Amino acid sequence: MKVTVCELHNDPARLRQGWDGLVAHVRDEGSELVLLPEMIFAPWFPGSAAYDPAVWQAAVEAHAAWLERLPELSSAIVLGSRPVNQGPRRLNEAYIWQPNGGYRGVHAKYYLPDEVGFWEASWYQRGTGDFVPVSLGAARVGFQVCTELWFLEESRRYGKQGIHIIANPRGTEAATRDKWLVAGRAAAVLAGAYCLSSNRSGSNSAGGPFGGVGWVIDPDGEILALTSEDAPFATVDIDLSAAEHAKATYPRYVHW
Repeated sequence: MKVTVCELHNDPARLRQGWDGLVAHVRDEGSELVLLPEMIFAPWFPGSAAYDPAVWQAAVEAHAAWLERLPELSSAIVLGSRPVNQGPRRLNEAYIWQPNGGYRGVHAKYYLPDEVGFWEASWYQRGTGDFVPVSLGAARVGFQVCTELWFLEESRRYGKQGIHIIANPRGTEAATRDKWLVAGRAAAVLAGAYCLSSNRSGSNSAGGPFGGVGWVIDPDGEILALTSEDAPFATVDIDLSAAEHAKATYPRYVHW
């Protein structure tokens, strides 16, 4: 299965430029699955500690408009997250978009930071805490949105449910790049699954710059691909059977 990860810019004008490049890359590589960064279709609004309903609604509407452009990514399945209103609640919803099936919300971010530059718990509520795999043809996918990747018990639980891919859309700083790679490698090993992550790049007015660096990591924690400013898109042909085989090997088989 050909999977694509990316880094896209926080600035809307740079995002549009990056999008055109991603569309061309996905077409040329024949990608079957594309992972986008966390809530990428609006500038990073949780940088402010004060919730602003107008800013929130603008982000919701921007994402709704951009979702209309997902068919530009050829016939690929698209994974990402976006701000949504669910009745009186505001959520960061992980979604799957399929060319023949359209949009489906599958998970709401549960573990929320609340600190300088990342006042997420001040902007929206946590989800229900359900970490349920989704079947995409032969592939089973589990979402861990940004901070959720640090809750490795969820990675382990996903592995017990037979997933092939952990999808980790992020919005993380350059200063924490190496730390996040540790989390991605550990999650892949514990789940016995590929870990895919895409991240924002560019400035963050409320904190340090976003770090970019999307990755594809195999079930044994080996880094297969990393994105960079010069190469913001990466595509890898992954073998789903390797994730199935990994479930029977150490440390995945150990009972807990």
